[in-house]
Amino acid sequence: MSAPRVSAFVALSTAILRGFVRDRSSVFFAVIFPLMFLVLFGGIFSDQSQSKVDLIQVGDVSLVDNLPPDARAAFEQTFVVTRSDDLARAIAAVRKGDADVAIEMQGDTLVAHYTQTDQVKAAITQGALQAFVDGTNVALSGRPPKFDLTAERVEDDSLKTIQFVTPGLLGWAVAMSASFGAAATLQGWRQSKLLRRLQLAPVSTRTVVGARVTVTVAIALVQMAIFIGLGAAAFGLTLTGSWWMAVPLLVVGTLCFMALGLLAGALTKTQEAAVNAANFIVLPMAFLSGSFFPLDGAPGWLQAVSEALPLRHLNDGMLDVMVRGEGPSAALIPIAILATFAIVVTLIAARLFSWESS
Repeated sequence: MSAPRVSAFVALSTAILRGFVRDRSSVFFAVIFPLMFLVLFGGIFSDQSQSKVDLIQVGDVSLVDNLPPDARAAFEQTFVVTRSDDLARAIAAVRKGDADVAIEMQGDTLVAHYTQTDQVKAAITQGALQAFVDGTNVALSGRPPKFDLTAERVEDDSLKTIQFVTPGLLGWAVAMSASFGAAATLQGWRQSKLLRRLQLAPVSTRTVVGARVTVTVAIALVQMAIFIGLGAAAFGLTLTGSWWMAVPLLVVGTLCFMALGLLAGALTKTQEAAVNAANFIVLPMAFLSGSFFPLDGAPGWLQAVSEALPLRHLNDGMLDVMVRGEGPSAALIPIAILATFAIVVTLIAARLFSWESS
């Protein structure tokens, strides 16, 4: 890149960053507002109803296999059971979130390997299994209790609720900041005729776009640093696994939601309408993507809709690498999905783009 282009790039980036800092509403919605939710969810954890529990039965489990008909019916109403002979693979499935608990028999002790990703379902799982153990012991009246239950977390014992709250709220914060910023910038520059001036100025379109992208990505990385710093300092947040893969995942996610913001700006005529359109896209998506609460109890059709949303893949990818102890490969599929989404939406936005409001 030539010296004049570098100079123009630096000047534009500085101007965009100063505009962001001076715009109190942008700073509020990008940083302060999401942090309010982080503090709320970090300090208070509310209960919610749950669906059936996904259970993996490893090998022969005599307590379950020999349940009487009535107890068997109750068990099947509580658990969706799959069978496996590989304990390590079953525990890995629980850790990844593909199942809620894996059970095995060790002598007369029922061992339940559960996940703490959803604390409410973890409590329900342990309570339900304990009820079946107690019921079986009662059926063997006149003798000492035969069966015991031992519950073991598949995650590190140091993990807390904040571990599972942070990735979703961070994803929502980045999605909101990137989409709102792109939508407001496009419409603001269009209304003030700045776009037309930039078109006529000796500055390439690539330089303008590069400056905007650089500032947005930098803001996202600052958001990540603030979230992790506050979570660690105030609530004991501890990162696990290949947490550093959350950085490239966050960058690609930022580009994805910038594309959505550009589409909102291209479809609307005023800055207010562009911001409202971006809000209309991102806020419902946050609820449908698990940013605020898990979707395990949602109907199947709603979960299918959720899988089609980019924020769901951003949230799940960060949860895998930041909390569930997954390796770097866990972020590759979410990155590919978000990148594809960004490219497609950017092409659509470019098709609809105009330099001036019609």
